[in-house]
Amino acid sequence: MNSIVPSTSCYTSNLVILSTANLGHYLALRHSEWVPIGIPTSLGGGVSNTVLLVDTAVGPVVVKQALPKLNVEQDWFADPARTVREYNGLQAAARFLPAGSLPQTHFLDPENSIYAMQAAPNGAVDWKQLLLSGNIDTSIALQAGNILGAIIAASWNNPALAAAFGDQTVFNQLRLDPYYKTTAAKHPDLASFFQQLINSCDQRRFSLVHGDWSPKNLLVSENQVMAIDFEVVHFGDASFDAGFLLNHLMLKSFLMPQRQKQFEGAGLAFWQSLRQHLPASAENFEKFTLRHWGALMLARIDGKSPAEYIKDPVTKCRIREFARHLILNPPATIEAVWVARRNA
Repeated sequence: MNSIVPSTSCYTSNLVILSTANLGHYLALRHSEWVPIGIPTSLGGGVSNTVLLVDTAVGPVVVKQALPKLNVEQDWFADPARTVREYNGLQAAARFLPAGSLPQTHFLDPENSIYAMQAAPNGAVDWKQLLLSGNIDTSIALQAGNILGAIIAASWNNPALAAAFGDQTVFNQLRLDPYYKTTAAKHPDLASFFQQLINSCDQRRFSLVHGDWSPKNLLVSENQVMAIDFEVVHFGDASFDAGFLLNHLMLKSFLMPQRQKQFEGAGLAFWQSLRQHLPASAENFEKFTLRHWGALMLARIDGKSPAEYIKDPVTKCRIREFARHLILNPPATIEAVWVARRNA
């Protein structure tokens, strides 16, 4: 595909920098079947992407572009070529899941780190918004566990997927370095724990790993869950994903202590549904889920990407103490963590 350099400041060094202002021009020049018939809107994209939604003659489409430098206070860089892996990861995972569990992919522009996909159904809301509003539905947690479990089971020890997604560079850039290495530097007494956990991510390679199995990436529409955002996908240890989701539920239980029992119920429902899919050979999955859970909990307070909704210094201290306790005195089961939370 030849580079197109229109006379607009939205294009730099022959590469497209997407915005709501130039999306229509980009699509008209490169992907005419998706020419907008409405005004594009920004979906935010978190700290690592530009994500735009626009209506077209053939339906609404979401166009996503990876950023080389993330929008956080500290310097944080990641290879924008992760777009290609995300596109391929969505297509690979879609083979294992019922229709509607993932968005369909439309086109890939690797030169500009852009791809397009199906928009979520009208009225879809990410699970994070529902949870923060106090709507804690265990049926959604069950679906989150079933979707993740299906991906793990279907990709378990798959040599073709291991070859295609074995590179963990982006996982290191977007997760291990900003979460684990940064947090370890602030807690030197835990440095060896974090290093061992980092090493285990490289050594324990069993299945596809989403890398951001978070409520914000689970879109809910009429009680149907659609998973998005596969930019950190790789072949490794999906206990990271399990710990990631459990951590988000636990953090919100500290934010809304009056709903602690509901978050516990959601966490246990997620874990029980996921566990049913695990292969018999996944004997240490729970052990490493617990390790990642404690590490991620501390990282969302003291890493490069702290949980933005945890603002109260007292709550931060309580979470920090609880996370350190999980790391230094690891419980034997997922259930035991929630028991400890009741008394925290």
